[in-house]
Amino acid sequence: MKINGFKIKYSAADIKKRVTQQMRRIELIDREHESYKNLSTGDKKALKYLVNAARIINDVALEMDHPMNLVQKQALEVAAEKSPYAANTLKLFNSLNGVAGSNGVDKEPVEIFEGIHQYEGRNFYPTDLNAKELAQIINKMLDEGKSDEVRKILSARTMVRRDGEYLKAIDYTEYFADEFSEIANELECAAHFTDDKLFKDYLGWQAQALLQNNEEMDVLADKHWAEMQDTPLEFTLSRENYDDKLTSKLFSDKKLCAKLERFKINPVPKDMLGIRVGIVNRKGTELLLKFKEEMVKLAKLMPYSDKYEQNVGGKNGLKQTMVDVDIVALSGDYALCRGGITLAQNLPNNDKPSLMRGGGRRNVYHRQVRYDGESEKTKKILDKLVIPELHKYYNNEYDHLFTIGHENGHSLGPDSTYQTALGIYHHIIEEHKADMISAAMMPEYVKSGIISEEELKAIYVTWVVKRHFMKAYPQDKEAHRMADLIEYNYLHDYGAFWFDEDRKLHIDFAKMKSGSRSLLKKIIEVQLSKSPEFAKEFVDKWTEWGEMLQYIAEFKQSLGIRPYIDIVSYF
Repeated sequence: MKINGFKIKYSAADIKKRVTQQMRRIELIDREHESYKNLSTGDKKALKYLVNAARIINDVALEMDHPMNLVQKQALEVAAEKSPYAANTLKLFNSLNGVAGSNGVDKEPVEIFEGIHQYEGRNFYPTDLNAKELAQIINKMLDEGKSDEVRKILSARTMVRRDGEYLKAIDYTEYFADEFSEIANELECAAHFTDDKLFKDYLGWQAQALLQNNEEMDVLADKHWAEMQDTPLEFTLSRENYDDKLTSKLFSDKKLCAKLERFKINPVPKDMLGIRVGIVNRKGTELLLKFKEEMVKLAKLMPYSDKYEQNVGGKNGLKQTMVDVDIVALSGDYALCRGGITLAQNLPNNDKPSLMRGGGRRNVYHRQVRYDGESEKTKKILDKLVIPELHKYYNNEYDHLFTIGHENGHSLGPDSTYQTALGIYHHIIEEHKADMISAAMMPEYVKSGIISEEELKAIYVTWVVKRHFMKAYPQDKEAHRMADLIEYNYLHDYGAFWFDEDRKLHIDFAKMKSGSRSLLKKIIEVQLSKSPEFAKEFVDKWTEWGEMLQYIAEFKQSLGIRPYIDIVSYF
């Protein structure tokens, strides 16, 4: 079957299998949920407009991701009315939120149509542009006095297109002017109805930021967003740069990096946009705030803390809000479910100007996403791969506690200049750092009485079984999974865990503590080096895929893998 002249790459039976047997549902809340019923009338009205904004941003993200996304989706929607084959293909498209992407299991990306492939620079850059030519053009433009345009080209908020033998940058507010205007209108309507003053003010600032080609407006919107601790509603315009694989490659060109530094230009990968809408859950938030109270103390315990300035502690104090949220809508970047889905988020990232100018951060946790519904499969994994004495310690709620430590960890350690200098290894190292801060600092939460020693054991067991028992070698160097692989190999070699002759897991909890601390020190050394070569050496050393990992992966795959996700929204 062809869609817009492009043949669907997989058979009807294959597509049906993917969307029926290999897809799991994540159901967001509906109007019968207690959190919605408890909202004021004004906030219920505001929520409707925020969901409208989320729908619009999805088209923006599709355009950023691939030039064929929108036209193929529209054609699939028409064909789906008459063809079950097309209807199932549309479900697969919506899971990937695009024409192509990794599913976290297969070695090659899932490409829905023959002849339509993914690009390193997504659609942020011309699709025929590679890293070598990008470096050549940047060099030429700098030599010819076009440094101001280069600065725009290498910023996080521009779409880049060819301009003869040069490149030109188009700010998001101009390239997506129509869509941003519609979103701003929805936010202004929501601001009119909401009863919360802080939330009303934030929505006003965010609406203005979408209408002006002015980075300072983003700064102001981010600052207001990060200050909201007690608002009833959650609305996030997410800006993260995991998808642009092209900009980061410039860091491997040392001569070009030196030239960019002379012009005071710091290349930053492009931001993919998404929107999250939700209702703050008060009870869940209370737990997060207990962890928050420890962050200034933890900053002082970080390895080499005297060699860099942290966002937490010192003159900055603690500018951090944290909320647990019942999710209403996830769109754009949040809906690019390519092998996984975000459990929580700590924003703004270190590369954002609002942090550099004294703004704070905000952690948001996704309640509906963390309930995985895989209890029967988990029991089989424990029975096959873990000694019985450790079974009692496995619990998904302790994965949530580890995630809290991980998200808090993004606020600790070296700043963005150290992180981005690692080039294509930037995100792997940063996600790994956040993991190791969580693992290494968990004993401090025991000392403070937030968790018990038994709960610490549960956190470690759940972490190893849930994250380190991998279903396949990480494809496309996916940052979180590469971090898991590094941790598995290092802690195994350290003796923190091992497998007996029956291939069942044992854990030395004392060595889990000391090994995590040792590995955290090493990862901070990598960030402080500002060396892509040193980062590559570190990653290459600790990402070997051994026989036991293959055994675990094959067993997990034999239980049935569901790498695709269907986000069900009721608003």
